[in-house]
Amino acid sequence: MGGHLYALDFDGVLCDSCGESSLSAVKAAKVRWPSVFEHIDATMEGWIVEQMYTLRPVVETGYENLLLVRLLVEILVPSARHSSVICARESLVDLFGRIRDEWIENDLPGWIGANRFYPGTADALKFSSSEIYIVTTKQGRFAEALLKELAGIEIPSERIYGLGTGPKVKVLQQLQQMPQHQGLTLHFIEDRLATLKNVIKEPALERWNLYLVNWGYNTPKEREEATDISRVKVIDLSDFSRNLK
Repeated sequence: MGGHLYALDFDGVLCDSCGESSLSAVKAAKVRWPSVFEHIDATMEGWIVEQMYTLRPVVETGYENLLLVRLLVEILVPSARHSSVICARESLVDLFGRIRDEWIENDLPGWIGANRFYPGTADALKFSSSEIYIVTTKQGRFAEALLKELAGIEIPSERIYGLGTGPKVKVLQQLQQMPQHQGLTLHFIEDRLATLKNVIKEPALERWNLYLVNWGYNTPKEREEATDISRVKVIDLSDFSRNLK
């Protein structure tokens, strides 16, 4: 049996969601810390969203955007540092998801429009003859909605491994162990070098070909570092489209 299986990260590989995630984070932060935002006007909000593009490479999971927003607020309003920031991870995950759900329910076109797919990635998915899985820290329902509404692609929910399905290294182990995947050449495409390093640490995952995209949410320093790692290949958008055929 021949063929190829591609496990693809979503944010930073297929979709640029930084605009949406930043706006959602600001909305959620207003709910979580309302008194702090009494001192933030529209101009300040615009500055916060703008800075989020620069800071996006440090985010691994979406809810962390709320903490970045809080940090930026404290830069603008130093007195905010004296108020409590303590909150449980799960509460932030739930809040971030709820804010997105409300945005989708009340203004689906606006939510969709705050995202974009990187050039050529949607067509590469549509016309690929390979086995495709999405492996992301994004909540799966949001990835599924964007694939359908923005890219015009319907990927079965059982092929989307989102937040709550376990660490990516565990998901890759599950995929390679499935009977229907025996004999396939395995590929994992990411925009976070740290994630690829975690895969390299796992001897059981040595069958995976690893790729770091030269777009998305990584830095020039990380891309340069990746060129010195024998298991990682740095690819551009044309490589991506060509590989998925």
